[in-house]
Amino acid sequence: MPVNLPIAEKDQPLKRDLDLLAALLSDTIREQAGAATAEQIEAIRQLAFRYVQGHEPDAGKALARSLSVLDMPTTMALVRAFSYFSHLSNIAEDLHHNRRRRAHKIAGSKPQRGSIAAVIDDLLERNVKPSEMLALLADTLIAPVMTAHPTEVKRKTILNCHNALAALLTERDRSQMTPEEVRDNQEAMERVMLTLWQTREVRTVKLTVQDEIENGSTFFRNTFLHEIPRLYQDLEDKFSDMTGEAIQLPNFIQVGSWIGGDRDGNPNVTADVMRYAVSRQAGVALDHYYQQCLKLEGELSMSTRLVAVDQDLSILAESAVDDKARKLGEPYRQAVSAIASRIFATALEIGTFHHELHDVARAAAYQNVGELSADLATIERSLKAHGAVKLANGRLRRLQRAVSVFGFFLAPVDMRQNSAIHEKMIAELFQQAGLEEYSKLNEQSRRTVLLRELSSPRPLICPYDVTYSPEVQQELDILVAAAELQARYGEAVLPNYIISNCESVSDMLEVAVLLNDVGLVSLAPQVRSKVNIIPLFETTPDLRDSGKIMGELFALPQWRLLLNCRSQVQEVMLGYSDSNKEGGYLTSNWELYKAELNLVEVFTAAGVTLRLFHGRGGTVGRGGGPAYDAILAQPAGSVNGQIRITEQGEVITAKYADREVGRRNLEILVAATLDASFQPLIEQTDDVLARRVLMERLSSRAYQFYRDLVYATPDFITYFLEATPITEIPNLNIGSRPAARRNTTSIGDLRAIPWVFSWSQCRLMLPGWYGFGTAVAEYLDETGEEGLALLRELYKTWPFLQVTISNMEMVLAKSDIAIAERYSELVQDQAIAKRIFGRIKAEWQRSVDAVLVITEHDQLLGDNPMLARSLDNRLPYLDPLNHLQVELLKRIRSGDDSEELRHAVHLTINGVSAGLRNSG
Repeated sequence: MPVNLPIAEKDQPLKRDLDLLAALLSDTIREQAGAATAEQIEAIRQLAFRYVQGHEPDAGKALARSLSVLDMPTTMALVRAFSYFSHLSNIAEDLHHNRRRRAHKIAGSKPQRGSIAAVIDDLLERNVKPSEMLALLADTLIAPVMTAHPTEVKRKTILNCHNALAALLTERDRSQMTPEEVRDNQEAMERVMLTLWQTREVRTVKLTVQDEIENGSTFFRNTFLHEIPRLYQDLEDKFSDMTGEAIQLPNFIQVGSWIGGDRDGNPNVTADVMRYAVSRQAGVALDHYYQQCLKLEGELSMSTRLVAVDQDLSILAESAVDDKARKLGEPYRQAVSAIASRIFATALEIGTFHHELHDVARAAAYQNVGELSADLATIERSLKAHGAVKLANGRLRRLQRAVSVFGFFLAPVDMRQNSAIHEKMIAELFQQAGLEEYSKLNEQSRRTVLLRELSSPRPLICPYDVTYSPEVQQELDILVAAAELQARYGEAVLPNYIISNCESVSDMLEVAVLLNDVGLVSLAPQVRSKVNIIPLFETTPDLRDSGKIMGELFALPQWRLLLNCRSQVQEVMLGYSDSNKEGGYLTSNWELYKAELNLVEVFTAAGVTLRLFHGRGGTVGRGGGPAYDAILAQPAGSVNGQIRITEQGEVITAKYADREVGRRNLEILVAATLDASFQPLIEQTDDVLARRVLMERLSSRAYQFYRDLVYATPDFITYFLEATPITEIPNLNIGSRPAARRNTTSIGDLRAIPWVFSWSQCRLMLPGWYGFGTAVAEYLDETGEEGLALLRELYKTWPFLQVTISNMEMVLAKSDIAIAERYSELVQDQAIAKRIFGRIKAEWQRSVDAVLVITEHDQLLGDNPMLARSLDNRLPYLDPLNHLQVELLKRIRSGDDSEELRHAVHLTINGVSAGLRNSG
């Protein structure tokens, strides 16, 4: 299945890899499914190419007819073939991006945009001194936070095969190979391709939280534990070169996790699950340290006949518990062996390793990570003392940084729960303690009684003779477990508690009171705050009230005392998903921007450092899009070296499964944070106020138009349920959380992830654009050329509008109104389908027209040839999957509910998701 599309000279290596992978897949299909099936698939592929390229006006209808008459075995083979090519395209494209970046560096060209080197060069040109950059980094926190939110449909087994193919392609790309080596490489790829073809693609059972924990740890093993130390090392060396001094940077990059701590809507996250999450993470960290020590032991073979070691090193070497005779005269090997033994003993004590070695079992476990760091520092000092600085700056230096960053817990786990649960807990605790009827108190009265309890050393939780409801008891057990885990691993293991749907000051105080009862927060007898309590503002009303709520919170002396324990840093999380589902794309983005402006003002007035936590998803409808541009589009003053961002679903795999791609994405976060933190504050000029008035106007109209369709059209929910695969997605076993908060058909109760995922599957991407076209069209009707000139000027000069429209352009390019119309055929009442789809289609065209007229592009993605090329490569395989999905859904909904048919639908969902990449 060679790729037939024209391709630029610089992208010929990509075409070569795509052709190779496609040929391997084609040969595997011919071998496994037979020549007739392979030829039929090839004929449909050629028809799909003609359809996508527009060479034949009736190719779409011919393609649909060809797909509708396939028998089930051929259908399954076709679905699998086209799905796999989407996956293989992703592998080849990631490799090509790595290849292009390497070529750029080898050529000594100017650093690429988005790199740390480019940002530092730019800052130096703007007269920002290295000392100012270092001062910023001293108080910086940059944290990508992995969540278990489900849109990753690939199994870990499949991902392992993808990684194997990527490694084999890289081997061909970076080394001159003999004919025998080329043959061996080819045969290895054939074996992986055969394994893929004979392995089921989707899960047969629902993921558990434990599964999600294991999957999440893979990215630490593959990427973070290796690349974060290297990134620090490169940065330190760069700053050392600039300043002429040895620079040691603080730990400002920290990968976080929600997996095992996020209970919002997931009853499967219990106290034992959270303990398991922390224990398994600790095992990953300690295993990495142990394996690195084994390698260090092989490298540090210096003999006392040739070098003189210091006394501390000698003492450390003497403490080794293994057979020192075979390492006689090699004190570094003995010292590293002593460290490895203690690491293993620590793992045994924590319970993360489940076997023992005789010598290791006799070693003393490390009581804290500081002891391990001190032992590694002993080796470093001794090496440097006898001129072995180069050895100290190799694996040892990276191991020291890894230990410093990841500790004994690997990644801080955030706890999260909905404010309604906290209210229920407080009400029940008050009732059992014979206190006020909490649910009937107004906001001011709630604050009063909560502050009273927060200041009281008397426990609110009754340890004896009281039985709480199962839900409340489960929550209390989790809080007790949090206190235990902090005592065992340190405060950094569970540093944050996020309150979903935070709507008031009392929502914040409720959590403080609950944490007070387990000793993590207190005002008496001493002030203590071991957990950062974080509000999550999600809906449009909550975003609008966020500044007011935080201002009232800061006005409480008790809260200021708690903030003093945390260096006057208060984190606020902003949710992109629910605000989009509630108000549409344009309004969501604008309300988030305004909320940030308001928060910056409130925090500045209060003298509190703001750290924003952006709850972004993969798709544009949930805040997705290029991270660098997104960070630079934030209001001036909202970054200042403090930013956390969620990484969700298939985006985690896309960004961090490949080590080199992962390094690039980590570097982008650092570079963008540096760049954004030195952006000058924008004065409140007439021009600034005018553009905000314009955005308010566009947002208001887009909001009305979106709400009129989604919430005010009686039959819209029917259209959504029948014209998308929403009812089939929950059975895909892609996550441990339910798809809806309650068992209803309400849009409001549906989670944002399946909402946007379903619209992606039917190629409408409605959450990423609906309402924009009408808002712009009506504005231009009233303002004419003057209004158009203003919009074009703002698009060129205002990062917020530029990113908003650029992301929308990407979404519209991935949509296909003709395919979406086929999905409308699934609606039983075709009168409803035609009426609602007609409205959607008209708005889609208005939105496309609006984007093109503002950007002055001749076609969508006119300034993004790389993405346009990517879509060209995969659409011939993606579009038939959509057509097949429609046919399969028709069969299911007409009564054929066989397991084979449902499996085929799930395969199409898998394939479409892979082809779109950021679909959830």
